[in-house]
Amino acid sequence: MPRVAGQPALPLTTDDGAPVVVRRSARRRRTVAAFWEDGNAVVAIPAHFTKAQEGEWVRRMLDKLKRQGERGAQGAGRRRPASDAALAGRAAELSSRYLGGRATPTSVRWVSNQKSRWGSATPADGTIRLSDKLQAMPQWVVDYVLLHELAHLLVAGHNAAFWRLLEAYPETQRAKAFLEGVAFATSRGLGPDEEGAGVPAGGWDADAD
Repeated sequence: MPRVAGQPALPLTTDDGAPVVVRRSARRRRTVAAFWEDGNAVVAIPAHFTKAQEGEWVRRMLDKLKRQGERGAQGAGRRRPASDAALAGRAAELSSRYLGGRATPTSVRWVSNQKSRWGSATPADGTIRLSDKLQAMPQWVVDYVLLHELAHLLVAGHNAAFWRLLEAYPETQRAKAFLEGVAFATSRGLGPDEEGAGVPAGGWDADAD
């Protein structure tokens, strides 16, 4: 178990030695969040929490991160694709595994100018763009958005045929719920936006141009 019981000695660490950063926020009232940032396990809690509440919620959220496998997604062999070339390589893997290799984008790249979408695709020229805000999220979420855009190269709209293409990916519903949760939280000023992840209020969509 993470070393957080009682009055723990600083610095806190996860079971596998990653630093734990506890951030108190006056903007939070009841919600608690946990995410990976620059190799640190960050737990964001309301500023009014007592030390006992802090210890309990840090323990709970670190357990949640561990179950979700977010640390593993950052480990050797499962690093998030940081470059455009790595992202294109990941797109090729996902297309081969889940779409029979039929989706063949001409380019796949990270962009910083998408203000209302997690990702976008232009079937006419085969290009795909993913918001660089996704780089702070679990790999299974990044893969979902990337696969979503790959599917748009085959089916432009969100009809039944489109969603059938995503049925093979086991994390589709989980990732959709994750992104919907981020959109809801950020629209209420409770999401990663306040913690410096740069997600604007109002939520995001993954869609085709």
